[in-house]
Amino acid sequence: MYQVYNNYQTIMNTAENIEAKFEFNWEEIAFKLFISRELDDLEEYTLVKNKKVLYQFSARGHDLAQIILGQCIIGQRDAVSGYYRSRPLLLAMGLPPQQALEASMMKLGGFSDGRDIGVVFNNPKTDGACIFPMSGGVGAQYTPVSGWAQAAKYHTEVLKDNRWKDAIGLVLGGDGSVATNGFWSALTIATTQQLPQLFYIEDNGYGISVPSEFQTPGGNIATNLASFKGLTIISGDGTNPQQASELVAQAHSIVRYERKPVLLRLTVPRLNGHSAQDTQTYKTSQRITFEQQHDPLPKLKKFLLTHSILTEDKWHEIQKNAKSAVNKAFIKADNKPFANPDNVTKNVFCEYDGNGEMILQKQGGIHLSKPLFPPSSGEVIAQPGRINMVTAIRKTLDFELQHNKRMSVFGEDVGAKGGVHAVTLGLQEKYGKQRVFDTSLSEEGIIGRSLGMSLAGLLPVPEIQFRKYADPAEEQLNDIGSMRWRTNNRFAAPMVVRMAGGYFGCGDPWHSQTAEVKWVHAIGWQVAMPSNAEDAVGLLRYALRDNNPTIFFEHRRMLDDIWARREYPGDQYIIPFGKGKKITDGDRLTLVTWGGMVSRCHQAVLDSKLDVDLIDLRTIKPWDKEMVIESVKKTNRILIVHEDNLSAGFGAEIAAILAKEAFYYLDAPIERLTMPDIANPHEPGLMNAAVPTAGKILQAIKNLDQA
Repeated sequence: MYQVYNNYQTIMNTAENIEAKFEFNWEEIAFKLFISRELDDLEEYTLVKNKKVLYQFSARGHDLAQIILGQCIIGQRDAVSGYYRSRPLLLAMGLPPQQALEASMMKLGGFSDGRDIGVVFNNPKTDGACIFPMSGGVGAQYTPVSGWAQAAKYHTEVLKDNRWKDAIGLVLGGDGSVATNGFWSALTIATTQQLPQLFYIEDNGYGISVPSEFQTPGGNIATNLASFKGLTIISGDGTNPQQASELVAQAHSIVRYERKPVLLRLTVPRLNGHSAQDTQTYKTSQRITFEQQHDPLPKLKKFLLTHSILTEDKWHEIQKNAKSAVNKAFIKADNKPFANPDNVTKNVFCEYDGNGEMILQKQGGIHLSKPLFPPSSGEVIAQPGRINMVTAIRKTLDFELQHNKRMSVFGEDVGAKGGVHAVTLGLQEKYGKQRVFDTSLSEEGIIGRSLGMSLAGLLPVPEIQFRKYADPAEEQLNDIGSMRWRTNNRFAAPMVVRMAGGYFGCGDPWHSQTAEVKWVHAIGWQVAMPSNAEDAVGLLRYALRDNNPTIFFEHRRMLDDIWARREYPGDQYIIPFGKGKKITDGDRLTLVTWGGMVSRCHQAVLDSKLDVDLIDLRTIKPWDKEMVIESVKKTNRILIVHEDNLSAGFGAEIAAILAKEAFYYLDAPIERLTMPDIANPHEPGLMNAAVPTAGKILQAIKNLDQA
């Protein structure tokens, strides 16, 4: 394990003898290295002990190579995604020490105004390197950078914007992160698409306490990837100033000018514990001594003095100036106030000012480019002939693709095949493979890529074939939804994630799940669940033009169900979210449902011959609380029907609201009819024994009517 710090190896898989010339500012490198060390000292020895910093991750040992690398991120449209130990890189890119301290001290003026931990930085920027909102999840940083790199090609080749022609994406990760799904998914995306993405792996030999041999065979990801196609691999010592700068320049040159992906692995010592609470008892004294001997700070001094780049006096002057700068920054940061607790619930979704103007995020989404959408209205201008939901969704995607050049549709099998549900049939032929394209079989990659594309100003419309398949992408989905809130409206990643699910001619635990309540519970996601072709058009158009991320649920049974067929309502038709629809009017009881249960509820109401207020919510986040409460005030009884499981299903949320806000209008208990707490059974008889059917809904209506 010890000898890796002395290796100077370069594995070149796709290029040879690359001229890598880059003029590094060594005086600035020394200054930023001292700044980084002073910040670490201040936090570790003073601020953590005084509870002014609650999370602290020292970058000692990692700092020199990061600062060298940071000087290369100079493109007008570059992007960087780091992790909790990436502050030195940001300092090299211009992060002021005061703002770094405001973040770690949870003060107003930091990267989230105290909402997120201070080590997950961000910096919205459209005229220089954008620093992505960092994720607290290890490995989650990789695929969003792949999305940005793909967006750079899209902006250049499709939108003809030459400002993106030399843009690159840089992602940082430790040796532990190379075991994650995100790392491998991003490698697949970057190499198969030949994207300008630089993977920088800081190998300190440990993932907290677990040696790197447990993360990858032999503990060296560069060696293991030597035969990986389409990837240049460079490996060496990150503590040697001359060697590190040469390798960084080489990697940068290939990515920036050859437009090819590179993995740069540099070995570095982690001179402190994983965090301020880590005592490193799992390391031997010999290991700790060895790491201290490879501290890059004295190596930098020796290099600069030996090559007459700096004098001894200048070195000490730089150190003194850095200490002074950090002290001044601390005084200013310490005097800054904390954020107003009254505002902590703001910016979950896009908000509007007193004049009805959208309060835009600083980075992400198409609205910053001020798109001019075609006119829209809630008026139905029906075209003759009933169409199914598949056709309705396809026609809507087609129209919006035609009028929004920043929009792209992608996922597994959406291209030549047209999707496993045939929704995207013919769209690739019409709009080309850059706008409608297939992806590798990785939901993590599909959604993570979408995040990066949205931050680059595009509108991604990814498809997840079945609801259950979204689970591997849950970390990315959660990061996307919480992004606006946790950055306090600095960043947002609007997109429309189309996913299918629900009962069909049969069921099964993998393709027939709905579980929509998970995304209602998640921060920052809208959830639309149309029951018919007309509503699918209006809701999808709204989602595609909105400034928030949306889960658009396409129910398998309703995609070609006779009941769900409607006349196409026109290319202008739009339905704002949060507006339910009355299917039938009545005063005997209220029946609330959505998605694949609406048609069965409608049949049950017709069979009951009772005057029932049947409400199709259409969206469940937001949901039309006012319509439901007004109906209950009239009928005094309510039945909630949904396909998701009973326990903690969305019906429980509706029941809780009604118990508080409409309790005195109820003449009978609130009733729910749902799936039991089981997976969807495969055999049709078992499935219909579990899923609410028209017959079971009819019986529930009769029971409630007689209560």
